[in-house]
Amino acid sequence: MAEATEPSDQHKMPLLDHLIELRQRLLYSALALIVAFLISFYFARPLFDFLVTPLAEILEQRAGVNGARRLIFTDLTEVFFTYVKVAFFFGAFVVCPIFLTQLWLFIAPGLYRNEKTAFAPFLIASPVLFLIGASLVYYVIFPLAWEFFLSFETAGGPGTLPIELEAKVNEYLSLVMKLIFAFGLCFQLPVIMTLLARVGLATSKGMAAKRKYAIVGVFVVAAVFTPPDPLSQLSLAIPIILLYEISILMAKLVEKKKAESEDDLDDDSPDNSLTES
Repeated sequence: MAEATEPSDQHKMPLLDHLIELRQRLLYSALALIVAFLISFYFARPLFDFLVTPLAEILEQRAGVNGARRLIFTDLTEVFFTYVKVAFFFGAFVVCPIFLTQLWLFIAPGLYRNEKTAFAPFLIASPVLFLIGASLVYYVIFPLAWEFFLSFETAGGPGTLPIELEAKVNEYLSLVMKLIFAFGLCFQLPVIMTLLARVGLATSKGMAAKRKYAIVGVFVVAAVFTPPDPLSQLSLAIPIILLYEISILMAKLVEKKKAESEDDLDDDSPDNSLTES
């Protein structure tokens, strides 16, 4: 039982050494971000085209009615700084696993073996869930949302003027990044709730009892972060509700493992040994 309760690193580092190591870890992460940013900036144009693809495909379908379409910019520096944002966005996403690895290497020596076993899977699950959320918004929400907003275009007629989209480059990118981050963060729900269950701040029974309030909250979040059409809101709300149910199951597994650990400790306690003898 000593191995389960003692840190794997037996020597204690002075505070200054911890600060030096933290600086080195942050430096590695910063250098990785700079490298990823420079590479992403070199490919900024095709990366931005990738983000524009859902809108471009819809506009191509409508080109027979409205003619050729385009994105515009009204500031000389707008496109340049948009490409900078795109490069930072993709660079940060690529470097996220490296940052999490450096964070893990910093905190792991101070954790007990059972704590390492508990927290390590979440470092892998977090970026994977973010990627799933980002993929959902890109491949499902964007086509529905852009189709909904473009439905407000009018061709015009005698005595009226046509209403056509003239989207700005930076405004389009800001909207896309907002939705991707919103969906990616919402998909972190199982990780957050399971960690809360591990530290005793949440229980499976409590989450199950508050399920109806959680569902209402999910639809409120979906109404805020998605376009006002029902399909887009349901596309976000239903996956989050499923993730909430998964969080309850994960919390039950955590509580079961805690109970088994406590039973093992009770069986190995000195009082039980004296009683058996």
